[in-house]
Amino acid sequence: MTQARHRSVWKRLGAPLAGLLLLPLAGCNMVVMAPAGDVAAQQRDLILISTGLMLLVIIPVMVLTVLFAWRYRAANKDAAYDPDWDHSTRLELVIWAIPLLIVIALGAFTWMGTHLLDPYRPLGRVAADRPIEANVEPLEVEVVALDWKWLFILPQYGIATVNDLAAPVDRPIRFKLTASTVMNAFYVPTLAGMIYAMPGMETTLHGVINHPGTYDGFSSHYSGAGFSKMRFKFHGVDQAGFDTWVNEARTSGQTLDRTTYLELAEPSEGVPVMRYAGVDPALFDAVVNLCAEPGRMCMSEMMAIDARGGLGLASLNATLPLVDRTGAPRGATVLGPAPRFVASICTEEEALAALRDRPKDEVRDRFTAILGLGLPRPLSALGNEPVISRADAPLDLLSSL
Repeated sequence: MTQARHRSVWKRLGAPLAGLLLLPLAGCNMVVMAPAGDVAAQQRDLILISTGLMLLVIIPVMVLTVLFAWRYRAANKDAAYDPDWDHSTRLELVIWAIPLLIVIALGAFTWMGTHLLDPYRPLGRVAADRPIEANVEPLEVEVVALDWKWLFILPQYGIATVNDLAAPVDRPIRFKLTASTVMNAFYVPTLAGMIYAMPGMETTLHGVINHPGTYDGFSSHYSGAGFSKMRFKFHGVDQAGFDTWVNEARTSGQTLDRTTYLELAEPSEGVPVMRYAGVDPALFDAVVNLCAEPGRMCMSEMMAIDARGGLGLASLNATLPLVDRTGAPRGATVLGPAPRFVASICTEEEALAALRDRPKDEVRDRFTAILGLGLPRPLSALGNEPVISRADAPLDLLSSL
């Protein structure tokens, strides 16, 4: 009677209990194990191989744990009792040799996979049985992680989009990535692995999509209040579909220049898809070098100056307070000085252009080297030759300024 009642209770509660146990799996997405791109497929294979090699040790250990517990239980009087046993050459060989071989195999597969799947490494194939043809030009995509949205610039087509990206099937893609303010992580699981995007730096990712469809892309690194809505759609389409997508951007009538970019870079959440028919060709490099804002020196310029010895004490006067578009301080600290940034320094061409309308005598005095009493002329920073001042130049050369 009791067993029948137990069976009846299990019939009533078995299915609901099983459903509760499987409930945590409802949020799982198998896209990593069923990717649509060759790079992601190779990463999946590496995961499966590594997991299989580790299970070669884990499964026998789990089985033997149960077997030993059952065989040498206190109630089993037939089990051999040998308290003085302390060594077995065969057992030691099995315990050490098998894990050692597994570690060697796991290390070899991991080392090869790490180098073959290096995100900076150009692709050698679009699929397992299809190498890249010599005349195929990769699709260039410049990615900027903003707060909290994704900006995609396609320099080959002169367009840009926000939170929307498309690529032709079986065409290699070369991503160049950076961020505007804080570190983010670019991730399209079905396409390729995750790669970080950091302000002041440029990272690279290569990938390819092999199956048409619309896939999710997002940031996999927490970056603030709007992180959860920092998502975009990635469309794998044929060439005709890609041309249509490009034409939609070209008919938007909007242009992404420096001013528009600075407005777009302001923090915002849940931004809808936006398209731009034209893009400032130097915008991405300016974002990487942290000089998209007017009057700010680019890091590349600063490094070039430092490589030539720097500006010395004069550079102390080349900084300005760090403020936002409204004039409010940015990054203010309770302790220590307020943040400042290095102002842009004019180029030689800009300096000469500013002197064109000035009197010749003023120009001559401005370019005359400063000499101390009895001191030699200052030496060139690039060698031991004396610096030739513009005052020594013919007047007709000065008149051309």
